Amino acid sequence: MNKIRGWTTTKVIDVALKMKAGGTPDRSNPNYWQGEIPFVLIEDMTGTERFLIETKEQFSRLGLQSSSAWMVPENSILLSMYATLGKVVINKIPVATNQAILGIIPGKVDRDFLFYLLQFSADRLSKLNSQTTQKNLNKQIISNFEITYPVDSAEQRSIANILTTVDDAIEQTEALICKYQRIKQGLMQDLLTRGVDANGQLRQLAELAPSLYKQNNEKWIPNEWAIRTIENLSIYVGSGITPKGGSEVYVSEGVMFIRSQNVTFDGLLLDDVAYIEDKIHRSMCRSEIFPFDVLINITGASIGRCCVFPDWQGRANVNQHVCAIRFASPDYYDSNYLSYVLSSWIGQSQIDKLNAGGNRQGLNYQQLRSFQIPWPEKNERKIIVDILKRNDELITIEKNNQLKILSLKQGL
Repeated sequence: MNKIRGWTTTKVIDVALKMKAGGTPDRSNPNYWQGEIPFVLIEDMTGTERFLIETKEQFSRLGLQSSSAWMVPENSILLSMYATLGKVVINKIPVATNQAILGIIPGKVDRDFLFYLLQFSADRLSKLNSQTTQKNLNKQIISNFEITYPVDSAEQRSIANILTTVDDAIEQTEALICKYQRIKQGLMQDLLTRGVDANGQLRQLAELAPSLYKQNNEKWIPNEWAIRTIENLSIYVGSGITPKGGSEVYVSEGVMFIRSQNVTFDGLLLDDVAYIEDKIHRSMCRSEIFPFDVLINITGASIGRCCVFPDWQGRANVNQHVCAIRFASPDYYDSNYLSYVLSSWIGQSQIDKLNAGGNRQGLNYQQLRSFQIPWPEKNERKIIVDILKRNDELITIEKNNQLKILSLKQGL
């Protein structure tokens, strides 16, 4: 390792005031639980980016006294040693840890600098796991783990401040994404139940203006709307197959072969899209997909995820887990409107009902064709899609900003 002037290499144990893993009180004893002491689990850490401010579980003072759990002071560092290896967070509250989590009280180095240094070293740490089946670290491995850092505390703080500024920007971007996603949910609730009037404004609520609505299957919809089924709206509902040979026949370029992992509520995700040769595609010509087909996953954990196949994507086919819905005269607005309805509670609740109240397993074509879709006039569908698309564009902009900032952080 090349030495940087003013930097030194030592072990983690040499820069910590204290390092200790915790323990878990007897879960069968109710007196040990339901207290006021935050008790950290691995899932608390994996759900946290930087600062841990709450835990899912709490236990009692008696539980603390009767176990090897220990209280980690606030503003210390927590590091996961089981399953998710090397995850680090800063606890902003005093917490007790179990045996899967190591508490580190910094000593010779700036706390934030050590946090980022350990975060940066997570991959190296994970390769030091002490088991072959269940990946584990332990206190000894981490204590002896070598780190290189600047001796000058001012340099440590400067480095940490730069990375903290970037992390703040990431969190602000995430907050904006969450904000626009909440706005989208509210817009969908309003637009897909009330729609817009001739002036492009939301209709009044049904309870305030009942004359504007009619009842359909115990639900109220605007008078101008109809209820259509996918059977009525489409000329084709079908999926494909996995080519003989499976992934062995995938090629680096050719005809795009879309699988369930590529279909998301945010559009096609093509990071790991597969390709098939033209001759295989021609042998599966019945499941070829076309611009403005609505794609929906019909099996597995991602059942119900849907999006529109765009008109600029080129030739493509699908496997048996992805179903295409095709209009007689496909266009941008009808396809996107149907996709929004299917991705909303209107479509998702019908999936749940067909799958025994939420135990989602699969949909067949007959079930999918039976879906009921609220169907305004063409101009109103267009206005609804335009409003939702504008909000989607804001989400996309912030997600792209987030990727740029994450890339910046990795470079720094």
